[in-house]
Amino acid sequence: MMQTILAFLLAIGLLVAVHEWGHFYVARLCGVKVLRFSIGFGPKIGGISSKSTGTEFVLCAIPLGGYVKMLDSREGPVPDHERFQAFNHQSLKRRAAIVAAGPLANLLLAICLYAVVNWQTVPQAAAVLPSPVEASLVAKGGWSGGERILAVGFAPERLEPIRTFDELRWWLTKASLDKRALYLSAQPAGAVGENPTLRTLALGTLGANAADASLFQKIGWIAPFSKPVLGEVAPDGRAASAGLRQGDLVVSVDGVAVGDAYQLRALIRKSPETVLHWRVWRDGRELLLSIQPKAEQQGGETVGRVGAYIGAAPEMVDIQYGFVDGGVRAFEKTWEISRMSLAAMAQMLTGQVSLRNLNGPLAIADYAGKSAALGAVQFLSFLALISISLGVLNLLPLPVLDGGHLMYYLWEGLTGRPVPEKWWEMLQRAGIALLLVMMSIAFYNDVLHIWG
Repeated sequence: MMQTILAFLLAIGLLVAVHEWGHFYVARLCGVKVLRFSIGFGPKIGGISSKSTGTEFVLCAIPLGGYVKMLDSREGPVPDHERFQAFNHQSLKRRAAIVAAGPLANLLLAICLYAVVNWQTVPQAAAVLPSPVEASLVAKGGWSGGERILAVGFAPERLEPIRTFDELRWWLTKASLDKRALYLSAQPAGAVGENPTLRTLALGTLGANAADASLFQKIGWIAPFSKPVLGEVAPDGRAASAGLRQGDLVVSVDGVAVGDAYQLRALIRKSPETVLHWRVWRDGRELLLSIQPKAEQQGGETVGRVGAYIGAAPEMVDIQYGFVDGGVRAFEKTWEISRMSLAAMAQMLTGQVSLRNLNGPLAIADYAGKSAALGAVQFLSFLALISISLGVLNLLPLPVLDGGHLMYYLWEGLTGRPVPEKWWEMLQRAGIALLLVMMSIAFYNDVLHIWG
């Protein structure tokens, strides 16, 4: 719990600080006087004041945001000798640049974080395919599991080499959301050295609007290939009672050959309280053991459990990118995630994507703690993803958000006059109401996700 809280505070503090620093830095470049730079809202915990600029830097009690307060004659009297430093007396271009700088700072941070991750040597699961989910797109397409993907692309003559399962998932996600066909250069299972075959996935037929767990269920590849080997066996579980041990390799179940861990887990799940005959390989000899998975409730469904971890560690490859390549990939990933995030948010507003995909601070805290527990690389990747979400969210053309203010400036640029004060007040109230509704939905989703 303490790790989750600390990881959340670090994540939110950093992302808010970078966002507000974007506003602050460009405001200072434009000659605007900044009165206060605040991390958090509510009661002041502590702070310092700059002797040279007079800016007060403060930390407040509620760490769910921040703000940069600038000199503005709309908020109080401004001495004549300081009017040139007031925000509302700047040119339209300068005001737009100051407002846009916050979200852009978050996107720049994401690029930097992804670049740092790319420059590290990170072991990742190889792009070896598991057995397909029953009735999925790849199951219908004749994929059997164990194939190694060497290259992918949107055109057969322009394939890009890949080495990891995460890279494959990224291409599958892009193709599904863009509703495009994906071409894959695949090497058959156990055919190392043989010429690969070119195969096609018609991912556009899935009609996907969101990159959630159900998308990969429909595609048919959930996790990388893993041998059907037993890991830790619970001493009081059904596996131990049946005589199974850690390290046993499951060859078949009821005479059906078992190709990988996913297939074995699926057989167990759909066989609660059913006697299964397992043929296993142990210490150079084959054994026939009978096991009856225990019936347990999961998400309103009765599934089988045997009290043992199923699956060996997948084949791993060390991945590291050079300085330029790592930076380019970081920029491309930030761009693609921004584009997909913006599309997903728009589809939520139009009802094409369920509002269940909207997460709030509790889910972010949960993910922060889990990613921090996995290591620095995973935590940095999490920070980059949340930074992109924060940047894209603030660019939405909604009143009270940065994107809403940019829309006001667009109106001013097109008409030559600012948005009428009456309309401005109405739009601000509507924007606040909409944000409160979104926050309530996100909080409700968080409760369902964590405690549901």
